[in-house]
Amino acid sequence: MARKTTKHRRLLPALLAAAALAAGYLHWENSTLQLSFFDRSFARLPHGFDGCRIAVISDLHGAEFGEKNEELFSALNAQAPEYIFFLGDLEDRFRGAKDGFAETVAAGLSAIAPTYYITGNHEWANGDVPALKKRLEHEGVTVLSNRYVPLERNGDTIILAGIDDPNGYADQKTPEQLTTELYAEHGDSFWLLLAHRGNRFPTQYSFLGADLVLSGHGHGGIWRLPFTDGLVGNDFELFPTHMAGFYEENGSTLFATRGLGNSGRSFRFLNRPEIAILTLHTKQG
Repeated sequence: MARKTTKHRRLLPALLAAAALAAGYLHWENSTLQLSFFDRSFARLPHGFDGCRIAVISDLHGAEFGEKNEELFSALNAQAPEYIFFLGDLEDRFRGAKDGFAETVAAGLSAIAPTYYITGNHEWANGDVPALKKRLEHEGVTVLSNRYVPLERNGDTIILAGIDDPNGYADQKTPEQLTTELYAEHGDSFWLLLAHRGNRFPTQYSFLGADLVLSGHGHGGIWRLPFTDGLVGNDFELFPTHMAGFYEENGSTLFATRGLGNSGRSFRFLNRPEIAILTLHTKQG
């Protein structure tokens, strides 16, 4: 009995040390930013946009990286993006909206580069989205609520469209209606679509005709394992798809970012918060 007690006493510190290391690793993995770099070539991209550098971020869920997100702003500023696309879920419905948080994020991002924003499902769950949009616009962010705008670079123009999340108003303009209007005004121009939910790409968004759709929502599959597209999806499905990186279907391309924050009490595993830097290229030949 004495030998067993001694063995257990020796084992306990090792178990405690292992638990402390695991907790420290998870904290580091969920609180430190990772820069991910992507390049994509398009035959239809106007030459004036060759080399255009875009920061793609999403799903902050009320998180802060450094005091008032100074680490996030510093990391973005160092990459000198020409545009910043924020793909929804700025705040979290489980934690609620925090006073001044949205304004601080909007001001910090718009001071770095022109910033374009679309809503995610959590904005609508929190409520009072029209007021949120006004506060973001007051800080210099362009809110794309089922509308599109031209982007100009080196004498060429492309179209950037953005849609509100399906959690929005029941009578809101549909992506299909927006697409019809876009083609009626701009013809067969090269265009980008900001749409929060990447999992809708294969069944809906890929059929709209956008050259590139940019999405978040999936958090990279939350827990990632090697050679998978994530272990658990937002609806708790196993081995979800369209969670991170590029996908091609129906003549359209999706880019999905893993996002920055966590919803509720969830945590990331092998899946650090991501700032995605996407550089567009004109395919030669």
